[in-house]
Amino acid sequence: MIRRVAPIVGLVLCLLPACSAPSPTWRAKATALVDDLAHRDALGMFPQEYNNLLETYEHGEAVLHVQHDEQEADIFYLLALQKGSVLKEELIRRQQLLTEEKRQRAAEEAARVEEERLMKQAAEAELRLREQERLKAVQEEQASVAAKLEASARESSVPQTSVYTVRRGETLPQIAARSEIYNDASLWPLIYRANRDQIRNPKQLWPGQALNLPGHFSRDEAIDAKRYTGKK
Repeated sequence: MIRRVAPIVGLVLCLLPACSAPSPTWRAKATALVDDLAHRDALGMFPQEYNNLLETYEHGEAVLHVQHDEQEADIFYLLALQKGSVLKEELIRRQQLLTEEKRQRAAEEAARVEEERLMKQAAEAELRLREQERLKAVQEEQASVAAKLEASARESSVPQTSVYTVRRGETLPQIAARSEIYNDASLWPLIYRANRDQIRNPKQLWPGQALNLPGHFSRDEAIDAKRYTGKK
C-alpha cells in the first residue's frame, strides 16, 4: 500500500521542521491503520473496500500537502480511520473463519485417515482370523487323516487269521483262553465257526489239527460268540 503514499509522506516528513503548524489529529492513527491493513493482505481479501479506504486517506494527504488545510484533511483522516476500523474487524473475522475452516478440514482429514487406519486394521484382523480358521481346519483334517491311517495301520498289523495246531487234550475254550490268542475262553465259538469244515463236534478236537484263528472280528461277533457260549 503505502507504497502509493510513501513518497508523499516522505516529502511531508522532510518539510516538517520548516513548518510550525501541528500535524492533523487523526493522520498518524490513519496512516498506521492503513499500513497494518496492508500487512494483513486487506487488498487481496477485500480489494474494493481497501482501495476505497486508500482513496480517502490519499484525499486527506492531498488536502494537507496541496491545499494546506489541516482541518479539512483531518476530516478525511478520521473517515479513513473509521473505514479502516470496520475493514479491520471484517478482515479479522474473515481470517478467523479461514483459520477455523482450515482447522476443520485438518480435523476431517485426520478423522478420515484414522477411519481408513481402523478399517485397514479390521480387514487385516479378519484376514488373520480367516487364515487361523483355515489352518485349524487343515490341522484337524490332517489329524483326522493321521488317525485313520494309524487305525488302518493297527488293523493291518493284526493278522486276519492265524493257524494253531491242536495239542493232545486241548479244547476250543482252552485254546481261546490262551493269552496269545483271545485270552477269553468264551470266544471259542469264533474258532469253531472258522473251522466247521474240519470240526464236526466242537467238544472233540484231534491232536495235530491246524485250526484257523480269526484275528480280526467285530464287537457284534464277539457278543454273539459269548451268547452262543451261554447257550451251551
